[in-house]
Amino acid sequence: MPRLTRVGRRAALTLLACAVPLAARGQTAPAAAVALPELSVVGSATPTGPLPGEARGSLSVPSVDTQRATLYGTVGSVAFVDAATIQDRYANTIRDVLKDVPGVYVQERYGQELRLSVRGSGVARNFHLRGIELLQDGIPFNLADGSGDFYQIDPLALRSVEVYKGGNALTFGATTLGGAINFVTPTAYTALAPNILRLDGGSFGTIREQAQMSRIDGPLDVLVNATLTNSDGFRAHEAQATRNFNANIGYRIAPDIETRFYLGTYITDQKLPGSLTLGQSLTTPTLANPTAITGNQSRKVETERIANRTSFLLDVGKLDVDTWAIHKSLYHPIFQAIDQDGWTYGISPHWAGTFDLGGYRDDVVLGLRAYAGQNSALQFVNIRGQRGAQTLNSFQSASSYEAYGENRFWFLPDVALMTGAKAFASNRTFSDKGGVPGNVTPRLADLTYSGINPKIGLLWQPLPDLQVFGDVTRSRDVPDFSDLVQQNLLNTTFVPLQAQRAWTFEAGSRGRIDRLAFDVTLYRSDLRDELINFSTNPGLNIPAATFNTPRSIHQGVEAAVTLDVARDLAAAGDGLSLTQIWTHNDFRFVRDPVFGNNRIAGIPPDVLRTVLSYRHPSGFHIAPALDWVPQGAFADHANTLRVPGYALLGIEAGIDFANGVSLFVDARNLTDARYVSDVAVVANAAATAGGAGALAAFYPGNGRSVFGGVRASF
Repeated sequence: MPRLTRVGRRAALTLLACAVPLAARGQTAPAAAVALPELSVVGSATPTGPLPGEARGSLSVPSVDTQRATLYGTVGSVAFVDAATIQDRYANTIRDVLKDVPGVYVQERYGQELRLSVRGSGVARNFHLRGIELLQDGIPFNLADGSGDFYQIDPLALRSVEVYKGGNALTFGATTLGGAINFVTPTAYTALAPNILRLDGGSFGTIREQAQMSRIDGPLDVLVNATLTNSDGFRAHEAQATRNFNANIGYRIAPDIETRFYLGTYITDQKLPGSLTLGQSLTTPTLANPTAITGNQSRKVETERIANRTSFLLDVGKLDVDTWAIHKSLYHPIFQAIDQDGWTYGISPHWAGTFDLGGYRDDVVLGLRAYAGQNSALQFVNIRGQRGAQTLNSFQSASSYEAYGENRFWFLPDVALMTGAKAFASNRTFSDKGGVPGNVTPRLADLTYSGINPKIGLLWQPLPDLQVFGDVTRSRDVPDFSDLVQQNLLNTTFVPLQAQRAWTFEAGSRGRIDRLAFDVTLYRSDLRDELINFSTNPGLNIPAATFNTPRSIHQGVEAAVTLDVARDLAAAGDGLSLTQIWTHNDFRFVRDPVFGNNRIAGIPPDVLRTVLSYRHPSGFHIAPALDWVPQGAFADHANTLRVPGYALLGIEAGIDFANGVSLFVDARNLTDARYVSDVAVVANAAATAGGAGALAAFYPGNGRSVFGGVRASF
């Protein structure tokens, strides 16, 4: 406790430096700088005509325009996705939602399983994610130890997505290397229509049904969304079934008080095809790894979530108080049958307001977060997907206490100085209860991580539609239990890893000049004790081992540029636009004792996406796209094996009728290219048994596919 007390005192002093005198309360703020509400340069054009609820919002969930404007007031690299732009495509995973966002690397392995990385967060981790905080409606979705996955995010149950890269997520209290992604679900005020029915499907035996209904009755508003998906998958042993349910209920208690409850149930049953050799991936990509079949490897997840946000409109600013509880049950037969059940719960008050400080505008954000969780983690011998003899009986407990603040002071009408900091203390406790064959003696491990992560930056807005920014942020990534509790075929070991630390420097510009919209950021992160993963035997689907490398560098370019090529081509009001997205990744060890200055494996150096979009005022739209990876990622940190690059051609087309009915078709990988979509990174491919050719560490990408659907909004 004395350690936590010191952190608390430091937090109070830091937040005091970010705040302003209370004597400023009640003063009139000067005119605000324009926050570029129309900046977004990614995704297809918004359907012709106004969207129902587009300009509306409520106290707890502001309108989509307000969400966008608030995000682009951030001093740093951010991105906004209006879910209206993904309604006319087959959005099955969050890759389909985020593929147009520069700097976000998201790649499918199979089914709902993805690799998600921002600026190299969890760069070599071949399962789930690390270093990114996922939020739904601003409320954390990760477990208490910081781990998380993507199964609970339903792309058809979103109204917008806010991407805060790196330390720019401080507004939520997140200061990991990758930042935070906030998936905002619709309310009855922001929904695209009071009623939505959708049916789509296509290749690989895919069929999906979705229904959404929302109503407003005086101070009460209700929205319910349900999505059912079934698919056989591209590869053998890849069938999946998902059942997602989201609902929120808002009530205006008084003109300046509103409470909103969020309810969610998410059920996933996913067969796992495992990884293949490089040769198999490029010649017979539909195969499954034999061990995946004999072990009937799968991932069955049941998650229930309840959360509440109560918002108070004060004399100055607004106070949101968030509370949440998440129950997750996992049955995951892979190299062993993993059986886990746990709870995560927390509370977070968050205040934001604007003051007049000596005639200057001052924007302030202050917040606290306290959350904890427990997880019963059992393991058994995997006998064709069933539990055999028990091999592990353990209990995991995690907690975190955080205080953060951010201050944006407009010392000139068009220039703001941003300062901020977060103080935290996080605990990880692992208890191996023993009592199983080969592991009789109980073991206990307890670690506490703490620190302060500051941020400073400048934002210059010389024109209403142009911003230039630069900032320096400090990040810390605390290991989760997948890092700390490491496994092989024989035993389980607790490894007391250090927290990953980094200073990130970034500079960029975003805006629109006539027909050109752009968003370009350059960044460099100097890391200490980066958490690096490598698979000990990817063919058996054993979770990757983790170590701290003394020093490493992540640097790159995040760029999206859209040019309105032509207008009024075939009819008044139509338009043709060309979008180029480029993510450059340069991630390297620095004088590592084993890997020297090699590239960190797992993510390709360049990822490019080109989209040519045409939209007619009648509602017809078409968008061919080219996804190009010129040079594939290294498969090992020794840099002895690299996967080939690839190019994928796709096309999306559809029509939106005036009566609210829409039809669409989404064709992918039209040339049926054979390629590797992801890799389970190893230490040295050349040193593996049988050589690199026998290494089963590769996940083949999907072949040619066509999906289509119909949506009715009324």
